[in-house]
Amino acid sequence: MESAQPVHRMTVSRRRSNVAFLRKVITQIVSYAVIVLVSALFLIPWIWLVSTSLKPPSQIIEIPPRLIPNPFMWINYYYGVTYINFFQYLLNTLIICVVVIVGRLFSCTVVAYSLSHINWVGKGILFAIVLATMMLPQQVTMIPVFIIFTRLGWINTFLPLTAPAFFGDAFFIFMMRQFFMTIPKDLIDSARLDGASHLGIYMRIVMPLAKPAIATLLAFTFIWTFTDFAGPLIYLKNRDLWTLSLGMQGYLQRYGAGGGTALGAMMAAATLYTLPMIVLFFVAQKTFIQGVITTGFK
Repeated sequence: MESAQPVHRMTVSRRRSNVAFLRKVITQIVSYAVIVLVSALFLIPWIWLVSTSLKPPSQIIEIPPRLIPNPFMWINYYYGVTYINFFQYLLNTLIICVVVIVGRLFSCTVVAYSLSHINWVGKGILFAIVLATMMLPQQVTMIPVFIIFTRLGWINTFLPLTAPAFFGDAFFIFMMRQFFMTIPKDLIDSARLDGASHLGIYMRIVMPLAKPAIATLLAFTFIWTFTDFAGPLIYLKNRDLWTLSLGMQGYLQRYGAGGGTALGAMMAAATLYTLPMIVLFFVAQKTFIQGVITTGFK
């Protein structure tokens, strides 16, 4: 009887471990199934966009709709880039994106470093003012800013869309400041004792350690600038200066009632419009997600 008890205990322990393992496997399967289902729900609009961009005109307005085109109309992509000046608009958009990224990367990180690792009078008050500007909706400042740019003679140029980036952005200043606060103060003090200036600390220590947060800043800035519609609509009157978002809206107004061919070309152009953002995310997704997770922990 005494020898049977350890065997019984081992059997019970094995059963419990098997049950725990089975529960873990079931939990993982259910979790992955939910993730796949939610991802599929978000992918449905994009899949439908791609499907419509490859459909013949008769199938675009077909009821009930079909998902797989027959035949595939690759010529819609040719129409999509020729009905509008697609590549010129793309170049204009990328120029604006690059300048805005450079401006925000410099201005926001410099201000964030001064707010996180330099002691100066009024720092807390200025940071509170910066945060308060986040509460102002864009519609409140739109008219005064437009009047300023008009008097400067910047209308119908890229300057109203790019110059403000060199004066900082409240959201990104806050985000970068929160990340810089996670950098150990002892590391900054050690560099100061070694004779490093604030510029040297900023360039050689803070910025290399802030790669995840910088990747987040770059990704958000690119996406918001690339998809901006209101800014180009207000300031760009010359068609040669239009961005992609404005050019596609102009195409829709001109050819929107043109039937299936025009709609197929529009969907093809819209598909190409989404590709830079998709490529950007897949290339930098690891760093981007790390930056989103770690920013603001302190």
